[in-house]
Amino acid sequence: MSEAVYTSICDALAEQGWIIVPDFLDAQTVSELHQLAQQRREAFHRAGVGREAAHQVRNDIRGDSVLWIEDHDEAMQQANARMAQLQQHLNRELFLGLAELEWHFAHYPVGAFYQRHLDQHRAQDTRVVTVVQYLNPDWHTDDGGQLRLYLNDGEQLDVTPYGGTLAVFMSDRFEHEVLPARRDRYSLTGWYRRRAL
Repeated sequence: MSEAVYTSICDALAEQGWIIVPDFLDAQTVSELHQLAQQRREAFHRAGVGREAAHQVRNDIRGDSVLWIEDHDEAMQQANARMAQLQQHLNRELFLGLAELEWHFAHYPVGAFYQRHLDQHRAQDTRVVTVVQYLNPDWHTDDGGQLRLYLNDGEQLDVTPYGGTLAVFMSDRFEHEVLPARRDRYSLTGWYRRRAL
């Protein structure tokens, strides 16, 4: 990955708070990660809303299943390394104080969605930058499953989950939702976090 790509991400976050990067991953890597997610489907669990005692599964709010990624996962070394490079650039160029990336595979079955929400939890500011890496080979616009970002100017941006595309945005600034898809939809989704004070 060229330095220019990381610099363009940092510049966009500084200027507008979000960026969509086509072909952040090449087709072979997308295919390998897509296959890995499918191989691990039995280990996925239904995602919920709320934290700790307030956590609950709500089909009316979100319908995805997730599998958290471990730092030492050998099959994820290349993807983890690339995201670590991005973290270094974000810290060096934007002084964000990012300490870690927490992320997971996400699977949305046909028709599943995630209602409009903000990634930063109430009274917590540890999630700083949201990243969504799409893992859907041969995806078409009419397959649905778009990420809808609600931008500062009242407009909205629909991001089609083409394999290889990376969406990056500030976690505390942009509400967003996932629209229903006509095919199984996969991504790696997570947050660069700062340590709680």
